[in-house]
Amino acid sequence: MAVGIALLVVGLVGVQFARAVGENVAAVHQLSSIRADIAALQRRRDEQQRELRRLRDPQGAIPEIHDRLRLVRPNEALIFVSPQPAATPPAP
Repeated sequence: MAVGIALLVVGLVGVQFARAVGENVAAVHQLSSIRADIAALQRRRDEQQRELRRLRDPQGAIPEIHDRLRLVRPNEALIFVSPQPAATPPAP
């Protein structure tokens, strides 16, 4: 009888241990995912800060003004260049 109770206790402890290990593995994966998200957000923030610095500089803002607003100074002109169409083979 004592052996049966001991086996039951050992079995329950084993099940709890396995559950705890499973939860720890899941937490490690979640932490890894969160760290990757944080790194991506930090890279995005850095890119946005670089763009803000560029746009705060009048010389850096000029290309954006040309591209988005299509505005030019009196002595400037915008020239739009479209890609060359793909060559089509002649029909037989």
